[in-house]
Amino acid sequence: MNKKELVDAIADRVGDRKTATEAVNAVLDAIQGAVASGDKVSITGFGAFEMVHKPARTARNPSTGDPIKVAESWAPRFRPGAEFKEQVNAGGKASSAKKK
Repeated sequence: MNKKELVDAIADRVGDRKTATEAVNAVLDAIQGAVASGDKVSITGFGAFEMVHKPARTARNPSTGDPIKVAESWAPRFRPGAEFKEQVNAGGKASSAKKK
């Protein structure tokens, strides 16, 4: 599901595409802004968005095998909540049963 499909799914529930678009954009902007400023965004039952530090390290160039230095960086991370994991696990079992 991409952003357009998410907006369409919400528009089906609320009955207004413009409101759905504004809601999706507002939620995404709020999460991105909070995480970018170092805050953790926790949504009970869904998961948590946070910023994690990745220290500098030495890696290998896959083509040549030569060591290269990778600078430190910050990256967003999403950790799913227990309810989300349970729902995905249950759905995974159902979809794998359909494939057989």
